[in-house]
Amino acid sequence: MNVGLLFPGEMGAAVGAAIRTPVLWAGVGRSAATAARAAGFEDVRTLGELVSRSDVVLSVCPPAIAEDVAREVAGRGFRGVYVDANATSPARVERIASLFDRTVDGSITARSAIRLYLSGGDEDVELVRGLFEAPVEAVPLPGGIGAASALKMAFAGWNKIGAVLEAQAHAVAHAYGLEQALEHEGVESRRVGRSAGRAWRWIAEMDEIGDTHAALGLDDGIARGAAAALERWAAHRDDPDVPLETLLRELRGL
Repeated sequence: MNVGLLFPGEMGAAVGAAIRTPVLWAGVGRSAATAARAAGFEDVRTLGELVSRSDVVLSVCPPAIAEDVAREVAGRGFRGVYVDANATSPARVERIASLFDRTVDGSITARSAIRLYLSGGDEDVELVRGLFEAPVEAVPLPGGIGAASALKMAFAGWNKIGAVLEAQAHAVAHAYGLEQALEHEGVESRRVGRSAGRAWRWIAEMDEIGDTHAALGLDDGIARGAAAALERWAAHRDDPDVPLETLLRELRGL
């Protein structure tokens, strides 16, 4: 059984490395950094070749392009199991599932360990679960398509919006010279740099969380506000070394 991986970014490569069977990826047009992460996978060059040779396609891509990627795979006649493991709203993954005969909804968390939550048809979920070994823990969920994505929206909202709130707390403290006092109260600044480097990826995720909140009748302003704050760091793509003072000033629009 072959698994086609779209795309081997930082998390996608980590998840792909835990797959027991051969992993394929399409290297045409991808960066040297992506190629380095995918060194242990077979490069079949094109998406068409990947689709034709894969029994399972695992999509781990930015949420803003998840639906377009799924349409492209479906348009090439894929008939295997499509696993959407992106940070998408339940409504979006339901639209993606409608493109395929067999879909598994997936979500990845990595706060304490790499877990891939899976929901959908029992047989397909069990097939996908059996593909993985340590350090990835594949965890089936009840509830069908949308359940894994809902868990991702809940967890990412708590975790990543929390990181934005911590950063804004430090921006306030910095403005008044109170950084040490805030740290003494347990509000640490160590996540700020990491959050800034990932802001470009998190913005679309905040919008997905906002859509999920709105669909449930919850206030979506918290997620939309977090997205707006992260926009101020979008230029620091994958850069963990921006000085803290610079990041806090940027949050204030200075």
